[in-house]
Amino acid sequence: MVDQQPKEISGLRLWQWRKAAIQAAIASDVSPAEVDWLLQEVAGLDRLALRLESFKDWPQISLQLPLEELEALWQRRLNDRLPVQYITGVTPWRQFKIAVSPAVLIPRPETECLIDIAVAAVRKGRENLCLEQGHWADLGTGSGAIALGLADAFKEATIHAVDCSEQALLIAQKNAQNLGLADHIRFYQGYWWEPLQSLQGQFSGMVSNPPYIPTSIVSTLQREVVNHEPHLALDGGADGLDCIRHLIATSPAYLRSGGVWLVEMMAGQADAVREMLQNQGSYCNIEIYTDLAGIERFALAYKL
Repeated sequence: MVDQQPKEISGLRLWQWRKAAIQAAIASDVSPAEVDWLLQEVAGLDRLALRLESFKDWPQISLQLPLEELEALWQRRLNDRLPVQYITGVTPWRQFKIAVSPAVLIPRPETECLIDIAVAAVRKGRENLCLEQGHWADLGTGSGAIALGLADAFKEATIHAVDCSEQALLIAQKNAQNLGLADHIRFYQGYWWEPLQSLQGQFSGMVSNPPYIPTSIVSTLQREVVNHEPHLALDGGADGLDCIRHLIATSPAYLRSGGVWLVEMMAGQADAVREMLQNQGSYCNIEIYTDLAGIERFALAYKL
């Protein structure tokens, strides 16, 4: 959302704005740390300058948008619960800075674990399979975060990133270009495996963070999520498992023997997902992994 034309402002005036913004954040039950995160992005200030408030004495600071616009956006953050990531247009994820917009779900820190689990799964797989090479799929790529993480981890693999949203794919392609990973990722518009039918039986692995929120719960989520993030990326049907159920059923046709199947899920869904994987009959070595908060968040299996 930010303008790329720099606007000059005195350090004192920006310090005054920051002080007022922090007070407003506390009053609105928004983390005051978001003010500094925003200023790092739109004013180029580093954490030390913000912590010491040394920028207060600087004669000029370049903002990416006029202070009036920054204030208007901050008021939207407080009153409309517009996520700060959509204000700046970027969010940190693993070692990357990823572009985001309201067309894509904001990548969550817990989703970063998917890449670490995939890397560990490849190491545990049968050594002669060379799973770190060949084809990998990121189904429902959104911002492209998982595809970027896979491309960085498996430098000899080709990552196939699929999403039904054209707008999301534009963001994902922008991220791949910005991070120098475009040569390793191919993008497709479509639903789940459908655009990849010509590669059936050839995939070393599939990773997905699909919609998994039960329809009845979506409207009860934080206002930041309900009012601004795409419901297409959230709503997993009546029990939240529609998309995961589809991925369990369709993936065996696309994965190699020994190939990795890995998804993120909601708290409380692990037992159902494990049972579906077992009953499908094409998977083995099913494991459930917890996130950093100890919540059962990820399901891993290998194709027989």
